[in-house]
Amino acid sequence: MVKYSDLTKNTAKYSAEIEEAVRRVVNSGWYLRGKETERFEKDFAAYIGTTHCVGCGNGLDALTLILRAYVEMGVMKEGDEVIVPANTYIASILAVTENKLVPVLVEPDIETLQINDRLIEQAITERTKAIMIVHLYGRCAYTDKIGELCRKYNLKLIEDNAQGHGCSYNGIHTGALGDAAGHSFYPTKNLGALGDAGAVTTNDGELADMIRSLSNYGSAKKYVFDHIGRNSRIDEIQATVLDVKLKYLDEDNQMRRNKALRYIQKIDNKSIKVPSENYWKNSVFHIFPILCEKRDELKTYLSYHGVQTEVHYPIAPHKQKCYEAWASLSLPVTEQIHRQELSLPMSPALDDNDQDYVIELLNNF
Repeated sequence: MVKYSDLTKNTAKYSAEIEEAVRRVVNSGWYLRGKETERFEKDFAAYIGTTHCVGCGNGLDALTLILRAYVEMGVMKEGDEVIVPANTYIASILAVTENKLVPVLVEPDIETLQINDRLIEQAITERTKAIMIVHLYGRCAYTDKIGELCRKYNLKLIEDNAQGHGCSYNGIHTGALGDAAGHSFYPTKNLGALGDAGAVTTNDGELADMIRSLSNYGSAKKYVFDHIGRNSRIDEIQATVLDVKLKYLDEDNQMRRNKALRYIQKIDNKSIKVPSENYWKNSVFHIFPILCEKRDELKTYLSYHGVQTEVHYPIAPHKQKCYEAWASLSLPVTEQIHRQELSLPMSPALDDNDQDYVIELLNNF
């Protein structure tokens, strides 16, 4: 069996350090909002290249808290619009609607699978307050044109960096390209915890303070509540695990990119569209996506031969029941991607022989 991602193998190389770090936390008797969290927030902010990092419960909370903070600060209000890619994971959109803001879905570019910057300006209205870019599959979604549009229309740029840890644009890490970024440390991510965890990075001190308060019941001082907040905090064990793994992130990402290049260079089947080498230069390959018109048949074929794959994602957000009011929207590129995308095995621990076996199967399909 070739696993899609083997978390046991992925974690094995840091296991001794993780065990030592977790033991230190357990023996400390301090499990929330302690020194381990402070250390990770400091180290992660330094890695990303921002002045602030605020740990929270998960990636969805990170995005939700960013938008909620802007509402509390008066930057946004109910009914304001946030431009988002139409083909993103549902969490990006849930964060918008939870804050009673309006998501405006913009089609992706079929070559990059990222939001199409040529279509953004026509979606901007007087109610638009932000553009949320999503570094989907580990590829940088930022472009100079997006930055120019934010400056031209005075829009906030929010990054969903759940899948892009370690990716960069002209030497700047994703997570530091916009006004604020939400990060997920779900176990399968390039920087993954041993459970749920998330964070916000930003250079805006006022925003960071507001997010820290909102994530702690709306309190900046014990038993004093200035805002109607929530409980969304990273715990000490997840923080110390992430701090251990952060040291290896660039090394692990390079291993992912090396494996991605082998796929790109060796897959030779006209019915399968693989990312280009240009795509490769701008990605840390959280996911290795291919497109195939016979996607479901291909997935079944690979499964029969012992290869696990995933679909990211089988149903587009505007076709989900929870957003059934959007069901009539015509988003053909998004729908094509959701109909054809298949994610191949990808992790730093992927064995070369296993990968060659997958490639052989693909070329014979």
